[in-house]
Amino acid sequence: MDEVQGIPLMTKDTAGRLSEKQRVDYGEEIRSLLKWLLSAGKDPERLKGYAQSTIYTSTNHIDVWARWVWDEEGYTSTFTHDHADDYLFHLGTQTDYSDYYLASIFKTLKRYFKWQVHERNGTEWDPQYSFNDPSSTKPQEYLSIEERERLRDAALDYRGVPHYKSLTPEERSRWKAHLAVRFEKSKSEITPADFERANGWKFTSLIWVSLDVGLRPVEVERAKTSWFRVEDTENPKVVIPADDSTKNTEHWDVPLTRKTGEAVKRWIAERDAYPKYDDTDTMWLTRESNPYASSSLRYLLIQLCEEARIEVEDRRMSWYAIRHSVGTHLAQTKDLKHAQRVLRHKRTETTMKYNHPDENQIRDGQDKIG
Repeated sequence: MDEVQGIPLMTKDTAGRLSEKQRVDYGEEIRSLLKWLLSAGKDPERLKGYAQSTIYTSTNHIDVWARWVWDEEGYTSTFTHDHADDYLFHLGTQTDYSDYYLASIFKTLKRYFKWQVHERNGTEWDPQYSFNDPSSTKPQEYLSIEERERLRDAALDYRGVPHYKSLTPEERSRWKAHLAVRFEKSKSEITPADFERANGWKFTSLIWVSLDVGLRPVEVERAKTSWFRVEDTENPKVVIPADDSTKNTEHWDVPLTRKTGEAVKRWIAERDAYPKYDDTDTMWLTRESNPYASSSLRYLLIQLCEEARIEVEDRRMSWYAIRHSVGTHLAQTKDLKHAQRVLRHKRTETTMKYNHPDENQIRDGQDKIG
């Protein structure tokens, strides 16, 4: 296997899952990274590099990180700040990693983005999470049941406006000015139809589906109208074909609540009125007509949390907080099998990491066993 100063460019596990072209592409990126880290990575101005043993460990960490990103979003050889933040959040939900191991991964990711800044004209990484401090190695919060309810309510009214006929002329003028900015048109062009449009079902359907089944960011990005079977109002569901699933190996069929099914049904009917959806079956697009990504979803979640008066300051809030809450509360209120199906896990062991009994649950169990 190809090396740089005795350090393999990738492990056999990574090489085995890539096509020949992908191995070349990924290998050349890692080759450039290793050369820079060994020659200048520690102190670029003085051309002082890291020790070979340090970079050997970093290469293994990057290898594992890369495979996690590919599992979530498919192949790429260029990793982003969102990839790093989402990976750190994922690691923080696990219980079987030492603080030392997590701190080592954190340092590796910082080295990777340092290389991007110096050699790829990248931007500085401002990590959302830090594993330097042992007290910060786990996410402080996932959404509580009460917070989930408040988020669900906020999504129903998010960016809503009063009914056109209920406003005074002065109030109507102010709302028209607001909607003109929102819809990027002149105030004189705002009509009653724009007021109805502002109370649409896009955000409600997106948040409610995610609260039901814990969509990953990449699943929101890939979601198609054909995934949603909502004609039967008593049995709505989301069906993800194997070709569209995150790991392209399984067909997933997960129920939705009836309220969510109704919201999805209304959004699918509404989206037909928007020209930007004419040539795509993508379920949700941003205002800029792009599929949602980790950063835009994080922004949306924080905006909704503020609407719902959910505290976000000093909390590690990302879209995965919704998914983690689905797994945790289903595992606690139902069982691991329920959570496993909803989260679309192949292995029960993966779902077990979402089961975090609190002190009251532990005491209840102790009381029951005598």
